[in-house]
Amino acid sequence: MKKLKERWDIDSNFEIVIILLVFALTGSSSVKIARPLLESIGFTRAIFPESGLYSFLYWTTRILIIFPIYQVLLVMFGWLFGQFKFFWNFEKKMLGRLGLGFLFK
Repeated sequence: MKKLKERWDIDSNFEIVIILLVFALTGSSSVKIARPLLESIGFTRAIFPESGLYSFLYWTTRILIIFPIYQVLLVMFGWLFGQFKFFWNFEKKMLGRLGLGFLFK
């Protein structure tokens, strides 16, 4: 726990619990929110044949669509749980590593 607190620059074990809770809620919520959104635009598993390539395309596209939803929810849940600063910095760092750091300049 000590290494994690140093790495994340936080003070208490309670903050670690809150941060892990936010990650868990965000992951679950992004998938739950994405399903009806994707179905409303007609993106369902049924439109893809059962072959391996189409399965790969389906899951790749689904993940690419869920990704921005996850990013927004992560900051929102972080704000709701009083950890906005941590998650805002986390977002900037992660998007910078993905080559999207220009969004914050």
